[in-house]
Amino acid sequence: MTELTIPPDADGERAQELVQEHVAVGDVVEVQSKEWADDSQKFELEGTVTGFEPGYLELDDQPADEGSVRYDEIHTVVRVDSD
Repeated sequence: MTELTIPPDADGERAQELVQEHVAVGDVVEVQSKEWADDSQKFELEGTVTGFEPGYLELDDQPADEGSVRYDEIHTVVRVDSD
């Protein structure tokens, strides 16, 4: 299990580069959101990476608004298992 923390000053493009260097399609990951003042916006997702789409990390073949996550919302990515 390895962990990547996205630097707070990274934009979505830099976050995408870092994530792509850290995980591969087929890896099972846990993704945690950036810290928000409003707890309702925090999230923790787990799924299999199925793609590196423009603007979002695709998990379990889901679109960005239905289970995948935008790069600019990611705080931490933990690789739980890899192929």
